[in-house]
Amino acid sequence: MKERQAVFILNPSSGKERAEDIREAAEEAIVRAGYEVTTRLTEKGGDAERFAREAAVRGAALVAVAGGDGTVNEAVNGLAGLPQRPLFTFFPLGTVNDFARALRIPLDPAEAIGAFPEFVPHPTDIGRAAGRYFMNIIAIGSLAEGVAAVPVEQKSAFGTLAYIVHGARALFSAEGNEITLVHDHGKWTGNASLLLIALTNSTGGFERMNPGAETDDGLLHVTVIKSTALPNLVRMSAALLLGKLQEEGAVETFRTRSLTVSSSRSLVCNIDGDECGVTPLEVSVLPGHLSILAPAEKEDR
Repeated sequence: MKERQAVFILNPSSGKERAEDIREAAEEAIVRAGYEVTTRLTEKGGDAERFAREAAVRGAALVAVAGGDGTVNEAVNGLAGLPQRPLFTFFPLGTVNDFARALRIPLDPAEAIGAFPEFVPHPTDIGRAAGRYFMNIIAIGSLAEGVAAVPVEQKSAFGTLAYIVHGARALFSAEGNEITLVHDHGKWTGNASLLLIALTNSTGGFERMNPGAETDDGLLHVTVIKSTALPNLVRMSAALLLGKLQEEGAVETFRTRSLTVSSSRSLVCNIDGDECGVTPLEVSVLPGHLSILAPAEKEDR
């Protein structure tokens, strides 16, 4: 790889139109870290993936992204399938920023940019499903449909709250679906309202969803919500906030390196916030697949 060449991919539409405001600061921070930087602006879906892949093929030492989870996911997909992958980092401009939370990258983009010269490499797990790569979570069932229904204007205006409201509406009306999960340790079959397959501890902004999850543990953290009756939902919500969701009787959790999901009817799969295929689905984890620049210490915020 060409030493110290960096490509900075900026999504101008992310972060309530804040992206352009931070362009100069980001470029300066990358230069201060010892790189020569070229900036590319996305205009449409797929641009970040293409820009990241082109940067890697041309020998860039670093690909940096400023955007939301969708833009970061695109860039990850541009890099993850290549035999030689440059360092990667990102400055969060999105609504939820789960991946940034998991890596302890500051959620304020100006703070993240200011801290970037001190970031260090972290070998980070990447997942693969439906012919795509993902860095955070797959949701199957009611919540996947609820998130897909969130209008763009509500995402911008209300942020995480928009996801919670639409997800709650879907869960309250859910009847559940018969699903079968084949994993490293056996098979689970039952009626479920929601299936979550996570790589990190943060889901929808809740950083205690999978309290034991690490970004480099080589595992998929699977949560099955089996019941959505109102009393159960209220109790599970409290348990989630306390980081004790796994203790709920209506919740099944396990860890695995690979997973096959099948269901009695085709269910929408929401992968890193975007609809991507339906069941049946095969999921696997690629341990330490990307080297991501992030803060050296995982301190509690």
